[in-house]
Amino acid sequence: MSSVAEETPVAGDWTALDGSQQRVAVEVLRHGPLPRAELARRLRLSPGSLTRLTRPLVDSGLLVEGSSDVHLRTGRPSLPLDVQPPSRRFAGVKITGDALFAVVTDLRAGLLAEHRVPLPGRGPDAVIGAVADIVARLRDDHPDLAGLGVGIGGRVVGRRDVTRAPFLGWDETVPLSERLRAATALPTVVENDVRALTVAEHWFGAGRGLRSMVVVTVGAGVGCGVVVHDRLVDGAHSASGSVGHRLLSGSALCAEGHRGCAAGMLTFGAITGAVTQALGRPVSYDDVLELARAGQPAARRVVDDAGRALGLLVGDIANLVDPELVILTGDGIGLADVARAPLDAALEESRDPANLPARVDVRPFPFTEWARGAAAVAVQAHVLGPAVPA
Repeated sequence: MSSVAEETPVAGDWTALDGSQQRVAVEVLRHGPLPRAELARRLRLSPGSLTRLTRPLVDSGLLVEGSSDVHLRTGRPSLPLDVQPPSRRFAGVKITGDALFAVVTDLRAGLLAEHRVPLPGRGPDAVIGAVADIVARLRDDHPDLAGLGVGIGGRVVGRRDVTRAPFLGWDETVPLSERLRAATALPTVVENDVRALTVAEHWFGAGRGLRSMVVVTVGAGVGCGVVVHDRLVDGAHSASGSVGHRLLSGSALCAEGHRGCAAGMLTFGAITGAVTQALGRPVSYDDVLELARAGQPAARRVVDDAGRALGLLVGDIANLVDPELVILTGDGIGLADVARAPLDAALEESRDPANLPARVDVRPFPFTEWARGAAAVAVQAHVLGPAVPA
């Protein structure tokens, strides 16, 4: 385990804030440090109202005044308001099919420690026991954790229950939040891993300050997180963002029997399976990408087809959402590098001429960043309440 812990007193109480105070504190958390004049402008508050709201936050230590060389038109310095990121610590755990990736972060999801352990089994009891064990180990250096966030590849309802997790073989509802709260004695929220990563990028990463963005992931599966009007989009019955079976092109079948869908074109299994069949020998995903780089015809064709499919998928989402930013990531995102030309061509081909081209960033995040996303969801739950996707 690696750690850079330093003990800092807990300041203020986020759970005691009323709605107006919460708006002020969250704005500073996400975008600070902010001079009072800028904070009042952002929240459309008069100077007097802002003073009334911030004074108790400063008195309690939840917000602090920093030094600044920013001056108002009168020439007087404007001291910015900020939070104390070390004042709260959160655990985040990303669950894969064979390992747990765990981190400790501060209040702005800044990384303080990270750890990885193999998953002893895929059943709910084994997974819950393993998460409880790794959280206990993190607590050795960080005893005052304020919350736990868990990211999992699957369908999650209400940031509580996992109704389906195909990479773990779960097809019945598991009350994961409730069981982990009991096992760890920590406030616990559970979120789809792609949506959790989207939260971290929206609040504290490349999407900070943006009101619309999309995260698309490729690898063992295909996932999507969408932010519109500064809020993570949620569905009526479960978390939205299921794009794996979006019909694209081609004749490949996915595991569910859909022909030409995203999962049948873009996942590890789809790509390696097509090249394995063409070559008559098993190949890994990395093998496929290297063969395609070297110009091997079968690998080049499969990878180019996948790149084009990814471009069509992203273009379709971009036409619908018109985001300020699209982040492409996932453990299979090496595809975007090898097949960038067909990807870009499909993006342009599918773009509505009335829309400006979407800004697309390719970011090969390690799994610790996905765990950081889970911690960011725990931060959100701490400052907004456990069931508020924002």
